[in-house]
Amino acid sequence: MAERGVILLVDDNAALVDNLAEILDDGGYATRRAGSIAGARSEAAAGFDVALVDLRLPDGDGTELARELKTLAPDAQVILLTGHASTESAAAAVRAGAFAYLVKPTPSGDLLLTVEQALQNVRLVEKGRELSRRAQRAEKLAAVGTLAAGLSHEIKNPLNAAALQLTVLERRLRRLPNLPPDLFEPLALVQDEIKRLASFLDEFLQFARPRELVRTPVDVAELLRSMKALLEPQAAAAQLRLDIDVPDGLPVVMADEPKLRQALVNLVLNAIQATPAGGRVHIVGGREEDDVCICVDDSGAGVPEAVRYRIFEPFFTTKDAGTGLGLPLVHAILQQHGGRITVASSPTGGARFHLRLPVDHDQPKK
Repeated sequence: MAERGVILLVDDNAALVDNLAEILDDGGYATRRAGSIAGARSEAAAGFDVALVDLRLPDGDGTELARELKTLAPDAQVILLTGHASTESAAAAVRAGAFAYLVKPTPSGDLLLTVEQALQNVRLVEKGRELSRRAQRAEKLAAVGTLAAGLSHEIKNPLNAAALQLTVLERRLRRLPNLPPDLFEPLALVQDEIKRLASFLDEFLQFARPRELVRTPVDVAELLRSMKALLEPQAAAAQLRLDIDVPDGLPVVMADEPKLRQALVNLVLNAIQATPAGGRVHIVGGREEDDVCICVDDSGAGVPEAVRYRIFEPFFTTKDAGTGLGLPLVHAILQQHGGRITVASSPTGGARFHLRLPVDHDQPKK
């Protein structure tokens, strides 16, 4: 129901609020209620898209509350209600930044039309912000592609050569008699660092130069079960539970199985790393409309809401030692498949990554 928008109703007339809520609930909106400015502040903190505010409230003026709500939620819209319309109150509504000014009692058709127009304005603002974010991401991707052209030759080839020579050196040293055991410790350290750099470079090149998909029928339920078997040792080492919940009858999707597996491994490993000992990572499969959906929940600290819109940007990371390429790579793989990925709060208190894959890959999700 909240898909259509959250409407905050602020009026001390309880009967009127009940009527408005019934009309809006039947229209598919979610509603919150408050009978005063103090109550509105409390309800608004939980988030809203449109507020219907009475001009006269028991603890203050509705136009002042409208200004406060616009400051709290700049993208939201406020509709002022009054039973005593006047030129002065209409002018005050304009100055307060109200989207519209309705006279009570308002016909249900006019109310729903005004609310939907206000919501369209909210969606346009959010769409503009999303387009701006996509443009910034595209610029970064172009820079990444340019950088990748040089990295493959200038770094990867010498790195492979260095790893090979270290392996040769280790073999020669082990043939020599009476060498102290700790002689090999620095050598092992260098080898591990080279492997780490090579792994980062491979991830970077996969992200910068994604190969074409090779689609085959993929049993998502079986894929998720294999993920649990593959990653259960890592979860056990981290002293946490890794659970899976997959219903029967989950449809097969046409997908590049290795790339889809890679995306899921990245997500589940991220969840394991973010979850403290004694916590839980939960993988859930299901279906929503024409999509197969997968949720990866953890009981860690979660992703702060202020940075959620950035976590799929290349090189952005909240980890002290992160590369900022893992989640962008997952995002790119989902986009290649015509799917999408979002992040929200998990019912277990941490982060929830929600993936959707179209059963019909010819119908990509925008």
